[in-house]
Formats: sequence, structure tokens, C-alpha cells
Amino acid sequence: MTLTSTEFIDQAMRDPVNAALMSRLPGLGLQQGFLTAGSLFQATWNHLSDKPPGWGVKDYDVFYFDDSDLSWNAEDAVIRRVHEAVADLGVSVEVKNQARVHLWYEKRFHSPYPRLRCSRDGIDRYLIACTRVGIDLASGTLYAPDGLGDLAAGILRMNPLLPMRELFLRKAGDYQARWPWLQVVVPESVQAD
Repeated sequence: MTLTSTEFIDQAMRDPVNAALMSRLPGLGLQQGFLTAGSLFQATWNHLSDKPPGWGVKDYDVFYFDDSDLSWNAEDAVIRRVHEAVADLGVSVEVKNQARVHLWYEKRFHSPYPRLRCSRDGIDRYLIACTRVGIDLASGTLYAPDGLGDLAAGILRMNPLLPMRELFLRKAGDYQARWPWLQVVVPESVQAD
């Protein structure tokens, strides 16, 4: 099955929350802002499973990149601005400054994490390759470094930039529990660990 960028974005925007976020968030001026992660790729899996577009979405992820102030207070101020703009939607919106991730990631996940240079670097580091997708808040264009083939086919492969086997298997298993037709593919070299 082929899936074009236009079809992918159309499927994602069928979720009224995604559509509202794409309407409201550009006005907040988030630097390198992206709507990303589960609310986008899960809309495709829901479409292929005859489920409503927002079914199974736990939260809506927004990335931005501002390295001018790496303090928690600066990020918290952006988080509060976003939450005020979307409070009426009644959903959890997770906002992360990708310029700060290296400051907390290792402590939380027990694995080193490089200092990122842009929001796309954060998307590039998702555990599962086909889930590396984001819609630019300013332009509305899709960022999908792996293309959309595996996403449309339901093939979950480990991202070689983040070869964390146990976390990958846990996350892939969570997705497969909700969409049983998904296929988890673990490279032979990783299975031998």
C-alpha cells in the first residue's frame, strides 16, 4: 500500500484535536514547531483499522526548539502558553523543547542522549522508525525521514539511531496490543543481545 504525504496529513486532520492544534499553535510562534508522534501516525493505523481518527491517542505531542534559554522556567512558560491556548480541547498536550532534552534524558531513560540541533533531530530519535513523523506548524508540511511505506504497511522496525531493544519492544508491543495487525521486526543482531 502506498501512502502520500497529502493522504497522511488528511488522515491526521480528521482527528478534530489535530486540526485544532494545527489551527491554533502557529499563532504562538513556537520556533521550529511541530505537531508530532502518536496523534499523527495512529490516525493512519486507525484509518486502516476502521477506527475513529483519535482512537487510542493518549496525548498530543508538540516539539519546538529554542536554545536561547535552556532553563526549565523558559520551557515551562511555553508549556503554559500552549496549555492556555488549547485548554478547551480536554486532551493532554505534551510540549517539549528539543534543545533541552539532553539535560534530562539520561537520568530518566538511563541512556546517553546527544545535544540536538533542531526539532527534526528529536523526531529522528523516536524508538520506532516508521513513527518518525511530524507536521511543521508554520508550513503545514510533513517531515517523514523514513517515508510512509512501513507506516502504511504496519511494519515496526527499531530506529538505528536509538537501538534500545527493551524500550523498542515495550513500545512496539503496546502499539500491537491496540492494532494487532502491526508487525514487529527486530534485527537479528539485536535479537542476540
